[in-house]
Amino acid sequence: FILLGLDESPDVQLLLFGVFLPIYVFTLLGNVGMMTLVRTDPHFLSTPMYFSLHHLSFTDACYSTVIMPNMLVSLVLWNKDISFAGCVAQLYSFIFFGIVECCLLAKMAYDRYAAVCSPLRYVVMLPKTVCVWLVSTSYLLGFLYTAIYTGCTFGGSFCNSNVMAHFFYDVGPLLKLSCSDRFLREKIIFAFVSLNGTSTSGIFLISYLHILSAVLRMRSMQSRSKAFNTCASHLMVISSFYGTGFFMYLQPSTNRNGLDKVAAAFYTLVTPLLNPIIYSLRNREVKGA
Repeated sequence: FILLGLDESPDVQLLLFGVFLPIYVFTLLGNVGMMTLVRTDPHFLSTPMYFSLHHLSFTDACYSTVIMPNMLVSLVLWNKDISFAGCVAQLYSFIFFGIVECCLLAKMAYDRYAAVCSPLRYVVMLPKTVCVWLVSTSYLLGFLYTAIYTGCTFGGSFCNSNVMAHFFYDVGPLLKLSCSDRFLREKIIFAFVSLNGTSTSGIFLISYLHILSAVLRMRSMQSRSKAFNTCASHLMVISSFYGTGFFMYLQPSTNRNGLDKVAAAFYTLVTPLLNPIIYSLRNREVKGA
């Protein structure tokens, strides 16, 4: 397979390299730094939110690493070829960490609900065993969904063009290259994307509706401000991640256009960078540590 990337002009590719290399470096530094902070502070490690944040940082670091190194090399060396096995490995890893991130964000939404709506029962509602079970379930669901998506993507023949107008190997662009009938495979992928998206975003919406209701009942403006600040960062990350994700995966492969690259760049490159920045700059405990 051959990736055309974001642009075929050599000058533009060098410019993109200068933009994306710092993004990748700061993404790794931010997420690895957050993981180190949580691991070395007993208070953070025993708190449900930071336990989840540790795994979210790990997922973001891996999620970005699946895409960025190969893309940076292709921008500098103009070597856009990749083997079939490499294509499968990149797609599998990318989908796996994406699904895990969806589940972890849903878990953290429930965490915020417990912290804001039932602060006195917070530790009781989310003991360590429950946190471990929820995180483990996120990884198991990642393996399950990834096997389905990868099987549907590579279940047909690729006998036409092997040139893909994208900067990494994703489900939609690969299906577009398939010369086999992809109707059933697209419907299966659509069904599982919808199931995962509606279930995790449903948890998010229900949790934040309860949070909003609880915040509006607070009499103190200071308490309201503190509650909103606590949840604003999580709300920002989830909205951007789900918005671009739904745009990418809930449309037929025949309807894809140039906006797909912009959306894909946002949730694969920008979101992993924003997570550690938002959680560190908007959290007093993290800034204090």
